[in-house]
Amino acid sequence: MKKLTILFLTFYCALAFAGAGDKAPDRKVGQGPYERLILRGGIVVNGEGAPARGPMDIVIENDRIVSMVSVGNPGVPIKESGRPKARKGDIELDVSGQYILPGFIDMHGHIGGSADDIPAEYVFKLWLAHGITTVREPGSFNGVDWVMDHVKRSQKNEIAAPRIIPYVGFGMESKQAITTPEQAKKWVKYIAKRGAKGIKFFGAPPAIMEAALTEAKQQSLGSMMHHAQLEVTNMNVIDSARLGLTTMEHWYGLPEALFEHQRIQDYSPEYNYNDEQNRFGEAGRLWQQAAKPGSKKWQQVRDELIALDFTINPTMTIYEASRDLMREMNADWHNEYTLPTLWQFFQPNKYAHGSYWFDWTTDDEIAWKKNYQQWMTFINDYKNNGGRVTTGSDAGYIFKIYGFGFVRELELLREAGFNALEVIQSATINGAQALGLEQDIGSLRVGKKADMVIVAENPLRNFKVLYGTGHFQLGENNKPVRKGGVNFTIKDGIIYDAKALLSEVRAMVEKAKQKQG
Repeated sequence: MKKLTILFLTFYCALAFAGAGDKAPDRKVGQGPYERLILRGGIVVNGEGAPARGPMDIVIENDRIVSMVSVGNPGVPIKESGRPKARKGDIELDVSGQYILPGFIDMHGHIGGSADDIPAEYVFKLWLAHGITTVREPGSFNGVDWVMDHVKRSQKNEIAAPRIIPYVGFGMESKQAITTPEQAKKWVKYIAKRGAKGIKFFGAPPAIMEAALTEAKQQSLGSMMHHAQLEVTNMNVIDSARLGLTTMEHWYGLPEALFEHQRIQDYSPEYNYNDEQNRFGEAGRLWQQAAKPGSKKWQQVRDELIALDFTINPTMTIYEASRDLMREMNADWHNEYTLPTLWQFFQPNKYAHGSYWFDWTTDDEIAWKKNYQQWMTFINDYKNNGGRVTTGSDAGYIFKIYGFGFVRELELLREAGFNALEVIQSATINGAQALGLEQDIGSLRVGKKADMVIVAENPLRNFKVLYGTGHFQLGENNKPVRKGGVNFTIKDGIIYDAKALLSEVRAMVEKAKQKQG
């Protein structure tokens, strides 16, 4: 393992740094990019909030959208005279009646880094199969070299993978503890040269945080932070946002910024941070100590974060087992899509981060349900008042699987009060804006890259149709069926057959099970 700073180790002492899995093999799937590709007859959801519109034809040249043409009205034949003309050598894909959305952006996606030996191919194909074309990789826990190798190969489309935006954990690869502002600045310059696009923080003394964030801005690096409980008393979300932090992860640090009658969380006397059930059990009771919705303190914190153009990336999905463990343990996809090494990692284990089911009770789940109610209320209120909310999954922990966890986050945003178009906006253009990539990705417009999700069913009616396992419903002859799943994911103009990718993942899982006997 690379040498890390003492500070970085402190915040993630409970996380076992897993052995990196196999690197992704050279790409053998996906067609294109084509000199000229025409998608025919789709229903477009542009990602910016506009309602669905179709049928439309979309013309793509190499990797750029050059034309989007409305070619008719629903329920009547399309008049061919108004359609873009095909040229010799053009590739045409009939997607009549299917929904076309911008490629999804997962703002918190680890390439493994949880359990041992998670192959990058497994992670990438599950992401692509669920329409995810861009991933912000937070922390580079498999090692900076390992991550950067995949970043470069994905840029060249040498592997079947989303584009990867690498954020490096603060202090990684430092040969000494970062204890001064000067050392912090030097480290930021170092990782900028290494190719990082941002920094992930867990906490540090204010002077060091200020120096690192100031230098990050100078180097045009983004920043994200998991405000760990061990340092949140020195710096909550408001403190770090004032210093220049651009994004918060999860919800740590936000309730603390909303405290009215205390400065420190009211822990039980027996609390020990290194006991994972203590850690997550008490976390489920934190929001009840914060200011209530609509209060003066609530509004002050909300409005200041919005004024600072601060991004909230809640990743509600990753903590969902805390409020309903049985649901997550028995999710439809585990049997065919969860690798044995991941399944074992999810089981109760005092050595494994996030495997805290030592004695999880009804009262623990009820506390977390109440936690979610207030958390969701803040997120929805933040959005309603102009704040940016993005979509992330943090899969690979706590019974959450890549791709599937992202779709579940869409459902949770809907539960929080977002309407369907606001959910899609969160999953697309909002992420692109937070990453500074909105000129190229995040919505469907002429001039932008050909990053798209194509699905036969209407996701605005039911986000469950985006799951690789489809939507369970009653079909003809009174027999249950599964409908849905992404048909095609287009990244950099390359068309991936999502269902074929899922088939390959199932084969990988079955092979791993056979190997383990």
